Amino acid sequence: MTAINRPLRLLIDIGSWLLTVAITLVGLAALTFFIGRVLPIDPVLSIVGEKATPEVYQKVYLELGLDKPLWQQFWEYLGKLLSGDFGTSFSTSRPVLTDLINFFPATLELATIGLAIGVALGVPMGVASAYWHEKWPDHVLRVVGLVGYSVPIFWLGLVGLFVFYYLLDWVSGPGQLDVFYVGIVDRVTGSILIDSAIAGEWEIFGNAISHMTLPALLLGYYSLAYISRMTRSVMLDQLSREYVLTARLKGASEFRVVAGHALRNAAIPLVTVIALSYGGLLEGSVLVETIFSWPGIGNYIYSSLFAADMNAVLGGTLLVGIVFVLLNMLSDVLYRVLDPRSRELRR
Repeated sequence: MTAINRPLRLLIDIGSWLLTVAITLVGLAALTFFIGRVLPIDPVLSIVGEKATPEVYQKVYLELGLDKPLWQQFWEYLGKLLSGDFGTSFSTSRPVLTDLINFFPATLELATIGLAIGVALGVPMGVASAYWHEKWPDHVLRVVGLVGYSVPIFWLGLVGLFVFYYLLDWVSGPGQLDVFYVGIVDRVTGSILIDSAIAGEWEIFGNAISHMTLPALLLGYYSLAYISRMTRSVMLDQLSREYVLTARLKGASEFRVVAGHALRNAAIPLVTVIALSYGGLLEGSVLVETIFSWPGIGNYIYSSLFAADMNAVLGGTLLVGIVFVLLNMLSDVLYRVLDPRSRELRR
Protein backbone atom coordinates (compact mmCIF):
# COMPACT_ATOMS: atom_id res chain seq x y z
CA MET A 1 0.00 0.00 0.00
CA THR A 2 1.44 3.37 -0.98
CA ALA A 3 1.75 6.31 1.38
CA ILE A 4 -0.98 8.14 -0.58
CA ASN A 5 -3.45 5.28 -0.33
CA ARG A 6 -2.99 4.71 3.40
CA PRO A 7 -4.78 7.92 4.56
CA LEU A 8 -7.54 7.21 2.03
CA ARG A 9 -7.89 3.65 3.29
CA LEU A 10 -8.01 4.94 6.88
CA LEU A 11 -10.76 7.42 6.01
CA ILE A 12 -12.71 4.69 4.23
CA ASP A 13 -12.36 2.37 7.22
CA ILE A 14 -13.48 5.08 9.67
CA GLY A 15 -16.40 6.06 7.43
CA SER A 16 -17.45 2.44 7.01
CA TRP A 17 -17.24 1.90 10.77
CA LEU A 18 -19.32 5.00 11.54
CA LEU A 19 -21.90 4.02 8.92
CA THR A 20 -22.15 0.52 10.36
CA VAL A 21 -22.60 1.89 13.88
CA ALA A 22 -25.25 4.38 12.70
CA ILE A 23 -27.25 1.75 10.80
CA THR A 24 -27.03 -0.66 13.72
CA LEU A 25 -28.20 1.91 16.25
CA VAL A 26 -31.07 3.09 14.04
CA GLY A 27 -32.13 -0.53 13.55
CA LEU A 28 -31.92 -1.10 17.31
CA ALA A 29 -34.00 2.01 17.97
CA ALA A 30 -36.60 0.85 15.44
CA LEU A 31 -36.74 -2.64 16.93
CA THR A 32 -37.18 -1.41 20.51
CA PHE A 33 -39.73 1.21 19.45
CA PHE A 34 -42.01 -1.09 17.47
CA ILE A 35 -41.78 -3.88 20.05
CA GLY A 36 -42.82 -1.31 22.66
CA ARG A 37 -45.80 -0.32 20.54
CA VAL A 38 -47.11 -3.85 19.96
CA LEU A 39 -46.87 -4.91 23.62
CA PRO A 40 -50.31 -5.28 25.28
CA ILE A 41 -49.59 -2.35 27.58
CA ASP A 42 -51.44 0.95 27.53
CA PRO A 43 -49.07 3.82 28.41
CA VAL A 44 -51.99 6.21 28.78
CA LEU A 45 -53.52 4.21 31.63
CA SER A 46 -50.18 4.24 33.44
CA ILE A 47 -50.41 8.03 33.50
CA VAL A 48 -54.10 8.78 34.08
CA GLY A 49 -55.10 5.63 35.97
CA GLU A 50 -58.00 3.28 35.33
CA LYS A 51 -60.57 5.61 36.90
CA ALA A 52 -59.87 8.51 34.54
CA THR A 53 -62.72 9.87 32.44
CA PRO A 54 -62.76 9.26 28.68
CA GLU A 55 -62.09 12.97 28.11
CA VAL A 56 -58.91 12.89 30.22
CA TYR A 57 -57.82 9.64 28.57
CA GLN A 58 -58.31 11.09 25.09
CA LYS A 59 -56.44 14.28 25.98
CA VAL A 60 -53.36 12.38 27.19
CA TYR A 61 -53.64 10.01 24.23
CA LEU A 62 -53.36 12.95 21.84
CA GLU A 63 -50.58 14.61 23.84
CA LEU A 64 -48.49 11.46 23.55
CA GLY A 65 -49.03 11.45 19.79
CA LEU A 66 -50.47 7.93 19.79
CA ASP A 67 -53.08 8.96 17.22
CA LYS A 68 -50.37 9.42 14.57
CA PRO A 69 -49.19 6.65 12.20
CA LEU A 70 -46.44 4.44 13.61
CA TRP A 71 -43.89 5.60 11.06
CA GLN A 72 -44.48 9.22 12.07
CA GLN A 73 -44.25 8.35 15.77
CA PHE A 74 -40.95 6.59 15.14
CA TRP A 75 -39.59 9.48 13.07
CA GLU A 76 -40.37 11.93 15.86
CA TYR A 77 -38.95 9.51 18.44
CA LEU A 78 -35.73 9.16 16.44
CA GLY A 79 -35.42 12.94 16.17
CA LYS A 80 -35.71 13.27 19.95
CA LEU A 81 -33.10 10.54 20.47
CA LEU A 82 -30.63 12.37 18.24
CA SER A 83 -31.06 15.45 20.42
CA GLY A 84 -30.52 13.40 23.60
CA ASP A 85 -34.19 13.38 24.60
CA PHE A 86 -35.30 9.92 25.74
CA GLY A 87 -38.60 11.24 27.01
CA THR A 88 -39.87 11.50 30.57
CA SER A 89 -40.39 8.54 32.88
CA PHE A 90 -43.97 8.33 34.10
CA SER A 91 -42.82 6.39 37.18
CA THR A 92 -40.15 8.77 38.44
CA SER A 93 -41.34 12.02 36.77
CA ARG A 94 -37.73 12.62 35.69
CA PRO A 95 -36.14 12.62 32.25
CA VAL A 96 -35.30 9.06 31.25
CA LEU A 97 -31.73 10.12 30.43
CA THR A 98 -31.30 11.36 34.01
CA ASP A 99 -32.55 8.03 35.36
CA LEU A 100 -30.22 6.10 33.07
CA ILE A 101 -27.24 8.15 34.25
CA ASN A 102 -28.23 7.48 37.86
CA PHE A 103 -28.89 3.74 37.55
CA PHE A 104 -26.35 2.58 34.96
CA PRO A 105 -23.19 2.93 37.14
CA ALA A 106 -24.56 0.33 39.60
CA THR A 107 -25.07 -2.13 36.74
CA LEU A 108 -21.64 -1.33 35.31
CA GLU A 109 -20.04 -1.91 38.71
CA LEU A 110 -21.73 -5.26 39.25
CA ALA A 111 -21.10 -6.49 35.69
CA THR A 112 -17.44 -5.44 35.80
CA ILE A 113 -16.79 -7.38 39.00
CA GLY A 114 -18.71 -10.34 37.59
CA LEU A 115 -16.61 -10.24 34.41
CA ALA A 116 -13.38 -10.06 36.44
CA ILE A 117 -14.44 -13.20 38.31
CA GLY A 118 -15.42 -14.90 35.06
CA VAL A 119 -12.10 -14.12 33.37
CA ALA A 120 -9.95 -14.95 36.41
CA LEU A 121 -11.54 -18.38 36.78
CA GLY A 122 -12.94 -19.14 33.33
CA VAL A 123 -9.72 -18.78 31.32
CA PRO A 124 -7.65 -21.12 33.57
CA MET A 125 -10.54 -23.58 33.61
CA GLY A 126 -10.73 -23.55 29.82
CA VAL A 127 -6.97 -23.98 29.48
CA ALA A 128 -6.92 -26.87 31.96
CA SER A 129 -9.89 -28.50 30.27
CA ALA A 130 -8.20 -28.33 26.88
CA TYR A 131 -4.86 -29.56 28.22
CA TRP A 132 -6.44 -32.62 29.88
CA HIS A 133 -8.76 -33.21 26.94
CA GLU A 134 -11.16 -36.15 27.48
CA LYS A 135 -9.64 -36.92 30.88
CA TRP A 136 -11.37 -36.63 34.24
CA PRO A 137 -10.37 -32.96 34.90
CA ASP A 138 -11.86 -32.07 31.53
CA HIS A 139 -15.14 -33.83 32.34
CA VAL A 140 -15.40 -32.23 35.79
CA LEU A 141 -14.71 -28.71 34.50
CA ARG A 142 -17.15 -29.14 31.63
CA VAL A 143 -19.90 -30.19 34.06
CA VAL A 144 -19.18 -27.12 36.22
CA GLY A 145 -19.48 -24.90 33.17
CA LEU A 146 -22.55 -26.70 31.89
CA VAL A 147 -24.42 -26.09 35.14
CA GLY A 148 -23.69 -22.37 34.99
CA TYR A 149 -24.62 -22.23 31.33
CA SER A 150 -27.89 -24.19 31.48
CA VAL A 151 -29.45 -23.64 34.93
CA PRO A 152 -31.69 -20.53 35.01
CA ILE A 153 -29.85 -17.68 36.67
CA PHE A 154 -32.90 -16.57 38.66
CA TRP A 155 -33.13 -20.05 40.23
CA LEU A 156 -29.46 -19.94 41.24
CA GLY A 157 -30.05 -16.49 42.71
CA LEU A 158 -32.99 -17.63 44.83
CA VAL A 159 -31.10 -20.71 46.03
CA GLY A 160 -28.06 -18.56 46.84
CA LEU A 161 -30.17 -16.17 48.90
CA PHE A 162 -31.80 -19.02 50.79
CA VAL A 163 -28.54 -20.84 51.56
CA PHE A 164 -25.90 -18.15 52.02
CA TYR A 165 -28.08 -15.33 53.36
CA TYR A 166 -30.99 -16.97 55.18
CA LEU A 167 -29.45 -20.23 56.43
CA LEU A 168 -25.72 -19.48 56.81
CA ASP A 169 -25.82 -15.67 57.12
CA TRP A 170 -22.50 -15.39 55.28
CA VAL A 171 -23.53 -12.42 53.12
CA SER A 172 -25.93 -9.51 53.33
CA GLY A 173 -29.32 -9.68 51.70
CA PRO A 174 -30.92 -7.81 48.81
CA GLY A 175 -30.13 -4.17 48.15
CA GLN A 176 -26.93 -2.22 47.65
CA LEU A 177 -26.50 -1.17 51.30
CA ASP A 178 -28.16 -1.64 54.66
CA VAL A 179 -30.92 0.92 55.17
CA PHE A 180 -29.09 2.99 57.80
CA TYR A 181 -26.10 3.47 55.44
CA VAL A 182 -28.13 4.84 52.52
CA GLY A 183 -27.52 8.50 51.73
CA ILE A 184 -24.38 8.92 53.86
CA VAL A 185 -21.87 8.78 50.99
CA ASP A 186 -22.02 11.59 48.42
CA ARG A 187 -22.51 10.44 44.83
CA VAL A 188 -19.38 11.10 42.77
CA THR A 189 -19.05 8.28 40.25
CA GLY A 190 -22.24 6.32 40.94
CA SER A 191 -20.21 3.29 42.01
CA ILE A 192 -20.83 2.66 45.71
CA LEU A 193 -17.41 1.02 46.17
CA ILE A 194 -15.49 3.89 44.57
CA ASP A 195 -17.61 6.61 46.22
CA SER A 196 -17.30 5.08 49.70
CA ALA A 197 -13.53 4.66 49.23
CA ILE A 198 -13.20 8.29 48.13
CA ALA A 199 -15.16 9.40 51.20
CA GLY A 200 -13.07 7.16 53.47
CA GLU A 201 -16.21 5.39 54.70
CA TRP A 202 -14.64 1.94 55.00
CA GLU A 203 -17.50 0.53 57.07
CA ILE A 204 -19.88 1.38 54.24
CA PHE A 205 -17.34 -0.03 51.77
CA GLY A 206 -17.36 -3.35 53.63
CA ASN A 207 -21.15 -3.37 53.84
CA ALA A 208 -21.37 -2.76 50.09
CA ILE A 209 -19.01 -5.67 49.42
CA SER A 210 -21.15 -7.91 51.62
CA HIS A 211 -24.26 -6.98 49.62
CA MET A 212 -22.46 -7.28 46.31
CA THR A 213 -20.78 -10.64 46.92
CA LEU A 214 -23.65 -12.95 46.03
CA PRO A 215 -24.95 -11.19 42.86
CA ALA A 216 -21.38 -10.59 41.64
CA LEU A 217 -20.46 -14.25 42.16
CA LEU A 218 -23.64 -15.28 40.38
CA LEU A 219 -22.84 -13.11 37.36
CA GLY A 220 -19.23 -14.28 37.55
CA TYR A 221 -20.35 -17.91 37.44
CA TYR A 222 -22.62 -17.17 34.49
CA SER A 223 -19.71 -15.46 32.70
CA LEU A 224 -17.27 -18.19 33.72
CA ALA A 225 -19.40 -20.86 32.06
CA TYR A 226 -19.28 -19.10 28.69
CA ILE A 227 -15.64 -17.99 28.86
CA SER A 228 -14.32 -21.39 29.97
CA ARG A 229 -16.21 -23.16 27.22
CA MET A 230 -14.92 -20.81 24.51
CA THR A 231 -11.39 -20.85 25.96
CA ARG A 232 -11.40 -24.65 25.83
CA SER A 233 -12.49 -24.59 22.19
CA VAL A 234 -9.83 -22.06 21.16
CA MET A 235 -7.09 -23.81 23.14
CA LEU A 236 -7.90 -27.20 21.63
CA ASP A 237 -7.38 -25.66 18.20
CA GLN A 238 -4.08 -24.05 19.22
CA LEU A 239 -2.71 -27.16 20.97
CA SER A 240 -3.21 -29.15 17.76
CA ARG A 241 -1.08 -26.74 15.69
CA GLU A 242 2.34 -27.65 14.39
CA TYR A 243 4.15 -24.90 16.31
CA VAL A 244 3.13 -26.57 19.59
CA LEU A 245 4.65 -29.88 18.44
CA THR A 246 7.78 -28.03 17.32
CA ALA A 247 8.13 -26.31 20.71
CA ARG A 248 7.83 -29.64 22.51
CA LEU A 249 10.40 -31.27 20.22
CA LYS A 250 12.80 -28.43 21.05
CA GLY A 251 12.52 -29.33 24.73
CA ALA A 252 10.29 -26.48 25.93
CA SER A 253 8.53 -27.11 29.23
CA GLU A 254 4.80 -27.86 29.21
CA PHE A 255 4.10 -24.60 31.03
CA ARG A 256 5.96 -22.63 28.37
CA VAL A 257 4.25 -24.53 25.57
CA VAL A 258 0.75 -23.97 26.99
CA ALA A 259 1.08 -20.50 28.55
CA GLY A 260 3.84 -19.00 26.44
CA HIS A 261 2.76 -20.24 23.02
CA ALA A 262 -0.77 -21.68 22.84
CA LEU A 263 -2.47 -19.32 25.30
CA ARG A 264 -0.68 -16.31 23.84
CA ASN A 265 -2.10 -17.05 20.39
CA ALA A 266 -5.50 -17.93 21.86
CA ALA A 267 -5.66 -14.55 23.62
CA ILE A 268 -6.48 -12.78 20.35
CA PRO A 269 -9.89 -14.44 19.71
CA LEU A 270 -10.55 -14.45 23.45
CA VAL A 271 -10.72 -10.65 23.34
CA THR A 272 -13.95 -10.94 21.36
CA VAL A 273 -15.25 -13.64 23.70
CA ILE A 274 -14.64 -11.49 26.78
CA ALA A 275 -16.19 -8.41 25.17
CA LEU A 276 -19.33 -10.35 24.23
CA SER A 277 -19.47 -11.82 27.72
CA TYR A 278 -19.30 -8.32 29.21
CA GLY A 279 -22.13 -7.17 26.98
CA GLY A 280 -24.10 -10.26 27.95
CA LEU A 281 -23.70 -9.44 31.64
CA LEU A 282 -24.93 -5.89 31.09
CA GLU A 283 -27.82 -7.17 29.00
CA GLY A 284 -28.71 -10.12 31.22
CA SER A 285 -28.56 -8.32 34.56
CA VAL A 286 -32.32 -7.75 34.64
CA LEU A 287 -33.16 -10.95 36.52
CA VAL A 288 -30.19 -10.73 38.90
CA GLU A 289 -30.87 -7.11 39.78
CA THR A 290 -34.56 -7.84 40.28
CA ILE A 291 -33.89 -10.78 42.61
CA PHE A 292 -31.32 -8.87 44.66
CA SER A 293 -33.11 -5.48 44.50
CA TRP A 294 -29.97 -4.00 43.01
CA PRO A 295 -30.53 -0.34 41.96
CA GLY A 296 -29.23 -0.80 38.43
CA ILE A 297 -30.51 -0.44 34.91
CA GLY A 298 -31.91 -3.98 34.84
CA ASN A 299 -34.11 -3.43 37.87
CA TYR A 300 -35.12 -0.06 36.42
CA ILE A 301 -36.27 -1.68 33.15
CA TYR A 302 -38.13 -4.44 35.01
CA SER A 303 -40.04 -2.10 37.32
CA SER A 304 -40.77 0.29 34.44
CA LEU A 305 -42.17 -2.54 32.34
CA PHE A 306 -44.66 -3.54 35.04
CA ALA A 307 -45.60 0.12 35.48
CA ALA A 308 -46.24 0.40 31.72
CA ASP A 309 -43.59 3.13 31.60
CA MET A 310 -42.58 2.55 27.99
CA ASN A 311 -40.31 5.60 27.72
CA ALA A 312 -38.15 4.17 30.50
CA VAL A 313 -38.25 0.64 29.07
CA LEU A 314 -37.28 1.79 25.57
CA GLY A 315 -34.57 4.10 26.90
CA GLY A 316 -33.04 1.41 29.12
CA THR A 317 -33.18 -1.23 26.40
CA LEU A 318 -31.65 1.13 23.88
CA LEU A 319 -28.83 2.05 26.26
CA VAL A 320 -27.93 -1.59 26.87
CA GLY A 321 -28.06 -2.22 23.13
CA ILE A 322 -25.77 0.74 22.43
CA VAL A 323 -23.25 -0.51 24.98
CA PHE A 324 -23.38 -4.00 23.47
CA VAL A 325 -22.80 -2.63 19.95
CA LEU A 326 -19.91 -0.43 21.09
CA LEU A 327 -18.28 -3.33 22.95
CA ASN A 328 -18.58 -5.45 19.82
CA MET A 329 -16.99 -2.70 17.75
CA LEU A 330 -14.23 -2.23 20.34
CA SER A 331 -13.43 -5.94 20.32
CA ASP A 332 -13.17 -5.81 16.52
CA VAL A 333 -10.71 -2.89 16.73
CA LEU A 334 -8.64 -4.66 19.41
CA TYR A 335 -8.62 -7.83 17.31
CA ARG A 336 -7.11 -5.93 14.39
CA VAL A 337 -4.57 -4.22 16.63
CA LEU A 338 -3.45 -7.44 18.33
CA ASP A 339 -3.45 -9.67 15.23
CA PRO A 340 -1.02 -8.40 12.58
CA ARG A 341 -2.38 -10.94 10.09
CA SER A 342 -5.75 -9.13 9.94
CA ARG A 343 -3.93 -5.90 9.06
CA GLU A 344 -1.94 -7.65 6.35
CA LEU A 345 -5.14 -9.02 4.77
CA ARG A 346 -6.57 -5.51 4.46
CA ARG A 347 -3.61 -4.18 2.51
